[in-house]
Amino acid sequence: MRTPANIAGHPIHPMLVTIPIGLWVFSLVCDLIALRSGAPQTWNTVAFYSMVGGVVGALAAAVPGLIDLLSLGGSPVKKTAIAHMSINLAVVALFAVNAWTRYQASVSHNVSLALSVLAIAMLLVSGWLGGKMVYQAGVGVDTEQAAATARSGGWRSDADTSWNRQPTMAGGLGRRGERAMATDSMGPLRDETREERAAAGRTGAGDTPRE
Repeated sequence: MRTPANIAGHPIHPMLVTIPIGLWVFSLVCDLIALRSGAPQTWNTVAFYSMVGGVVGALAAAVPGLIDLLSLGGSPVKKTAIAHMSINLAVVALFAVNAWTRYQASVSHNVSLALSVLAIAMLLVSGWLGGKMVYQAGVGVDTEQAAATARSGGWRSDADTSWNRQPTMAGGLGRRGERAMATDSMGPLRDETREERAAAGRTGAGDTPRE
C-alpha cells in the first residue's frame, strides 16, 4: 500500500529516519571512546551535539511518519504502526532528557551512557517493527508496480541491455559471453588454415612456395 507522504513514489519517512539513527549511534560510539580517551571532554561534546542533532532529525522524520500512520485507517497493521510510533517517541524523549542532563551536568557520565544504551536498544525494537510493517504488511510498497515487475519477469536496468552485460540468471551467456565464444570459435579455424597452407607448401600470403 503506497503511503501518502512520498516523493515520486518514494516514502519520505524511511529516508529521514536514517539521520537520527546514524547520529544517535555515533553519539553512543563517542561515549564509549570517551571512556578510554585521554581527552574525554572532547568526545563527550561530540556525543552531546550528535544527540541533539538526532532529536531534531527524529522530529522531522516523525511528521511524514504520522501522515503515513493516519492513512492506514482500520488496517490490521495499524496496531503495529502505533507501537512503532510509541517506541520512537519514547526514544526521542530519552535522548532529549539525556541531552538536557548532559547540558546541565546534573548526572554522571555513566548514567548518561546507560540512558543512551537503553534508548538504542529500544530503537532496535522499533526498527524491527518498522521492518515488519514493510516486509510483511507491505506498508509503503507500491503493489501495482510490484505486480507489474513480477509479470515482466523481474526488474531490469539500462545496463542489462549494454554490451557489458554479465551472464543472465537463466543461464544465458549475454553479449560478452557471445563475443568470447565467437572469438574462441575463430581460433581453430585460423589454425586449420595455416595447416592447410603448410600442407600445400605455402607459409602465408605473398610467401614463396616451399621446395
